[in-house]
Amino acid sequence: MELPKLKKIDSNKQKKKKILLLADDLRLPSGIGTISKEIVLNTVRQYDWVQIGAAMNHPDAGKMFDVSKDVAKESGIEDAVVKIIPSNGYGDRNLLFAVLHQEKPDAIFHFTDPRYWEWLYAIEHEIKTTFKIPIIYYSIWDDLPYPMWNSPFYASCDLIMGISKQSDNIHREVLLQNDYGVYDYDSEDSKVDPKLDWDEVVTGYVPHGLNHNVYKPILETDELYQRFHTDIKIKNDVDFVVFWNNRNIRRKQPGDVVLAFQHFRNMLPKDKKDRVALLMHTQASDANGTDIRAVWKNVAPECKVIFSEKKLSIQELNAMYNISDVVVNIASNEGWGLSCTEALLSCTPIVNNVTGGLQDQCRFEDKDGNWIQFDGKFSSNHKGTFKTHGKWVKPVFPSNRSCQGSPVTPYIFDDRAQFEEVGEALLYWWNMPKDQREECGEEGRDFCLTSGLTSKQMGDKMIEMIDFLFKYPKPDRPRYTLRKITNKQYKEMGIV
Repeated sequence: MELPKLKKIDSNKQKKKKILLLADDLRLPSGIGTISKEIVLNTVRQYDWVQIGAAMNHPDAGKMFDVSKDVAKESGIEDAVVKIIPSNGYGDRNLLFAVLHQEKPDAIFHFTDPRYWEWLYAIEHEIKTTFKIPIIYYSIWDDLPYPMWNSPFYASCDLIMGISKQSDNIHREVLLQNDYGVYDYDSEDSKVDPKLDWDEVVTGYVPHGLNHNVYKPILETDELYQRFHTDIKIKNDVDFVVFWNNRNIRRKQPGDVVLAFQHFRNMLPKDKKDRVALLMHTQASDANGTDIRAVWKNVAPECKVIFSEKKLSIQELNAMYNISDVVVNIASNEGWGLSCTEALLSCTPIVNNVTGGLQDQCRFEDKDGNWIQFDGKFSSNHKGTFKTHGKWVKPVFPSNRSCQGSPVTPYIFDDRAQFEEVGEALLYWWNMPKDQREECGEEGRDFCLTSGLTSKQMGDKMIEMIDFLFKYPKPDRPRYTLRKITNKQYKEMGIV
């Protein structure tokens, strides 16, 4: 009998830390699932991962999957260790504690809206005093005013990585204005052997990154390019395509996109009006949004609107970006806007509403030519304080802001772009010669490759910050803490 070959063990190799990921199942195509997968693939060389993989009505709930071989094949990391424990919803205390006891992770890493994790924050004290592990949060908040009700959530974390520049500033300001300690990892005086207090939160900027080897320009002779060029441009007899790739939900403004395209078309010469099309990769009718077909047929029936509702592979989606001439995102609230990053990596120019993380992808410059930074005094560029931006984008500044809210999120600005201005931005790209548009798109890809907007760069920055947290561990959380309440806070709580 032939014995299996044994692998040589490097006795000098340091054992990897293990991290528990709480997020959408990384095998799912949601935005959170997509980025979760990129996080794991680009950090598995440094950490082992176990995930409580969330989904509504998860078909695999109650099972466990070891996907280490698949991750090793895709990442090229032979010793990759990744497990997934599917869950209906975002888990609970019992599941978390069972996993903590069984897997013994060195940190908890959670990702998505804090409302889904209220149960986690409620037991933060017990987690840190019983298991003595830090809590890491990859966090985003779409807009101002500062969400003060999030302060206890943020303060429960040991490390918060902000997805956008605005989010990073919001984290710091909410913590500071509620008297919590903050260590700004990105500040000039950081990384000098700090002595962190037990209740001090490390903050820093880690933008969303995507795989630049998948989202990329492809040759016109490529099979996928030819297929989509034929299906979309040739069959519809058009030579200019505006691409919108978003969920059909209200904040994405699908109706305004149709109106903007109609306004753009109306400004074209008569013989060019039917040579343009709006391509919408989305579910055409959704209770969380609208019936886009009804909007189109009754409001803009003269326009060519093409719907793409089937699930696409990322290679097919990349081909769709490649055959498009401009990508538009005018969401009134947008934490980041992955479709814009995908477009830029494929060398396609964009039209953005100036809100949330969409601002980052415009790369607005201050008077010294530096990428703008947000702080307590300057927290958003929606008013156009700075107008100089990257050549790859035609930004549209909100024409109005309204304060929306709900009982759990009492207030947030809704930044609305005027659809006529969006239509004029589309006309800007239509008027530009194709070779110049392509040059602008190439500059957009260069911007992504040099500014942290690739999955490799995202993973590298995460490793850097998480290792910082492990290198400079905070003192153990006290079993009991007392916090002085001011007279003002008493009054705010209704206590006389």
